[in-house]
Amino acid sequence: MAVPKRKVTPAKRGMRRSHDRLQGATYIEDKESGELRRPHHIDLKTGKYRGRQVVEPKDD
Repeated sequence: MAVPKRKVTPAKRGMRRSHDRLQGATYIEDKESGELRRPHHIDLKTGKYRGRQVVEPKDD
């Protein structure tokens, strides 16, 4: 029986794969220190998370 060589066109295949790419890491500016940090993560320089002191501050 004959079978189509390409059932899905390259355009449709590309539309389906458009969301499969890797996203870059998101960073936000900390309100208190102004440093960039990941959202929902502890600020390692100050040791604070959501305004509370969680860990000891990192000394340089």
